[in-house]
Amino acid sequence: MSMSAGLLSSAAKLALAALTLQSLTPTVHAQQTRTASDGVYTEAQAASGRAVYRDKCAKCHGDALEGKLGPPLAGSAFLAIWGAQPLSELAGKIRNTMPADDQGKLKPAEASDLVAFILQTGKVPSGRNELSFEEAALKSIVLAATAPAAAAAPQSPASQAPAFPAMGNLAQVMRGILFPTSNIIFNVQLHDPGEPVKPGATDAASFSWTDWGAGIYTGWQVVDYAAVAIAESAPLMLTPGRRCENGRPVPVDRPDWIKFSQELADVGRIVYKASQTRNQQAVSDATSQLADACLHCHQVYRDKRGSRPGDATALAARCTP
Repeated sequence: MSMSAGLLSSAAKLALAALTLQSLTPTVHAQQTRTASDGVYTEAQAASGRAVYRDKCAKCHGDALEGKLGPPLAGSAFLAIWGAQPLSELAGKIRNTMPADDQGKLKPAEASDLVAFILQTGKVPSGRNELSFEEAALKSIVLAATAPAAAAAPQSPASQAPAFPAMGNLAQVMRGILFPTSNIIFNVQLHDPGEPVKPGATDAASFSWTDWGAGIYTGWQVVDYAAVAIAESAPLMLTPGRRCENGRPVPVDRPDWIKFSQELADVGRIVYKASQTRNQQAVSDATSQLADACLHCHQVYRDKRGSRPGDATALAARCTP
């Protein structure tokens, strides 16, 4: 979408309503009392941001912020994701994870200048004072009073809608997706994803299936993807017809099972937000919530009181409260 429609236009349909980030972004809290329309940046600051944008951002986001390799930074699709959030979230995303091929190199002031340029290009009026790069100041300003609602995806006729019946049992889904991705996140407690990876050759005799393909993405990107995988795969716990390893049906209709599945999705979003800070301690702190989300379900449906690991009676009783 071109910028001629203006950043704060809500009439356009959202071409990118299904963006993953939309489901992962947090909601704004009550302490935000100003909007960007109150004149929170200067024309000179936006000009500085324009220079940084052309040098660092345009190749991915387009000359007019319309989106190219990266998502648009203008229009209703952009506003749907960032409109109800404080500017600290947008500035932090820019500062910590952009540009994608050279993350973490922008200075806080450059990130604020880029936000100013985004606001200017989106027809948000300027003011007399520069937009601060201080976290507390940015938290006090929300991009827009409200964000446009996401456009509903077109509904296919029931006869044409694809069916996705469960293929694997619950243990297979857990071991194939949630176990390895959770371990990636728990590993942040001991290893900084930002540390350079030491090159090393692996011969055929010591080939590791779990390490195969490692090094394609940066450490922080791997943590991002693990968090997304947890949030996105949580609904698989509710697939009708899925069975547990012991053949019992997964209790997808029980309120507590639904609650545990929702908790898993929520904690995936929490970990993703922590990973976006590119701060090892923030992710390490979030691992306690991930552990709790797993534990809450396991205590009811997996770990039977008084049983030992591998106990046949306990295995037979799984998926029953």
